[in-house]
Amino acid sequence: MTSAPDPRPPVSAIIRTFNEERLIADVVRAALTAAREVVIVDSGSTDQTVSLARAAGARVIEHEWAGWGRQKRIAEDACAYDWMLDLDGDEVVTPEFARELAALFADGEPPKKIYRTMLALVPPVGAPWMDFGNQTRHKVYDRRIIRAPDHDGWDQFRLPKNIPIGHMKARMLHYAFTDVAHLAAKLNRNSSIPAPLKSRPYLIVRIIFGLPFYFAKRYFLDQYFRGGVYGFALALIYGNARWLRDVKMWEQHRKN
Repeated sequence: MTSAPDPRPPVSAIIRTFNEERLIADVVRAALTAAREVVIVDSGSTDQTVSLARAAGARVIEHEWAGWGRQKRIAEDACAYDWMLDLDGDEVVTPEFARELAALFADGEPPKKIYRTMLALVPPVGAPWMDFGNQTRHKVYDRRIIRAPDHDGWDQFRLPKNIPIGHMKARMLHYAFTDVAHLAAKLNRNSSIPAPLKSRPYLIVRIIFGLPFYFAKRYFLDQYFRGGVYGFALALIYGNARWLRDVKMWEQHRKN
């Protein structure tokens, strides 16, 4: 007796983890509604991340930290399928996203090789921000066409100019932080990730004038004003984190 074919598309979900026990079981279970496998590369978690992920159905590879992009490449290399669904340990696939992804494969290979995807913030207070303040990423892609960068401090690939990009409409949910203290600590840590240095005069101008523009981008262009008082506070926190990266770059120039 033959088993029924797997209704899920031939997609591998990849996740890097380090102490992600807060949500990892939910992330894995949701990912398995959209992908045929979940491959996790864990860099030495000291909490229950690994056991929870395996219990939820993930295949876990334990590998010492190799860098932001390189850790993703290790996961890509371990996958059974060529199509990737790139997730973080706090990103949850929605039923709508799973259905849309399955529809892309309904007639075989999807028409595009890279798909723009949107992350809807789920703040600790209030409802998810489904139609404003979304993050744009490219989390569905064919590893035969593009790979995560071979880089210590960067994990987002540069879009090739000669390949058309698809656009998925359904959102995934991003449980980015538990409270503003968690967010501030996370952004401070991320702002210290090494990046190519900007010129020193350029940084001075950004340090003096940039902060209100960073805030305005979040508050007006990304429509954080629709989040009320919490949206105003988050726009300030994110704007300050972007400004802090400039200050840290300038400081690095002074030390060199």
